[in-house]
Amino acid sequence: MLLTIAIILAVLWALGFLAFHVAGGLIHILLVLAVIALIVHFVRGRGATL
Repeated sequence: MLLTIAIILAVLWALGFLAFHVAGGLIHILLVLAVIALIVHFVRGRGATL
């Protein structure tokens, strides 16, 4: 589930940054959240579920 959220956030970040040229710093929060979700996903491993 965290991997799916991370992928969605990364895609939204890429769309906002590349397609719509959003220059504000808020669009980068999506990238940071995606990276955090990926780190949490790999630290917890496959056995842990929410």
